[in-house]
Amino acid sequence: MLKKNIISFLVVLLLLNSCASRKDLVYYQNVDSVQMATSSYESILQPDDILSIIVRGDNPEAVIPFNMPNVSYVGNERSGIEVQRLFTYLIDNTSNINFPLIGKIKLGGLTRSEAEQVLVTELSKYVTNPKIDLKILNFKVTVQGEVIRPGTYPINSERVTVLEALSLAGDLTIYGKRNNILLLREVNGTKKVVRMDLTKADFINSPYYYLHQNDVLYVEPNKTKINSAVVGPNTGVILSAVSLLVTVIALTIR
Repeated sequence: MLKKNIISFLVVLLLLNSCASRKDLVYYQNVDSVQMATSSYESILQPDDILSIIVRGDNPEAVIPFNMPNVSYVGNERSGIEVQRLFTYLIDNTSNINFPLIGKIKLGGLTRSEAEQVLVTELSKYVTNPKIDLKILNFKVTVQGEVIRPGTYPINSERVTVLEALSLAGDLTIYGKRNNILLLREVNGTKKVVRMDLTKADFINSPYYYLHQNDVLYVEPNKTKINSAVVGPNTGVILSAVSLLVTVIALTIR
């Protein structure tokens, strides 16, 4: 009887130690007390971005040299179907693109609207009333760690929040550490590390709430997951040790 009571006590103690509290799991816990700031966001162009740039103007013929298409074939050049697509521009490691007729233009480090204005200024020398439609074609974020579907996700809108990126990955598992989300970001060639607490609603006002292209989110495992990783391969040893301990205690008390 005594042995059974000791075992029951040890099991209850183990369960209490592994239980997670509400404050470890629930998002936005103080949301009613947080004043939400009005925010605006634009992507910052950076090296290795691939851009689509379409030029329009009052004279359609005048913009043709700036919208030169690529020609590719489905099949082969003789018998295949000709497919035309607009030329794309890679921002090189000096933050420049090579634009038709104009040459090198520095766009890295600018917001999308700033880059469009730079292009408008340059194109005004050749085109009357130019208009620019610029898009980042390779905008993506990576989510790793304790989420349902870790991976790299392409983003079509150029505007994605931390919460949206985590939702794309299926949200955190029950083992994800919600109060210490790690964000890795490269800014002007320098790696930056930021940590966020999703359990506190004021992270919504953080300047890192909106992600940049190529950002990486990492969700750390919580204590329960780490402990289970240790216990798993050593379950037999632990049970043997507990059994021996219980036997020794029972014999001592007897």
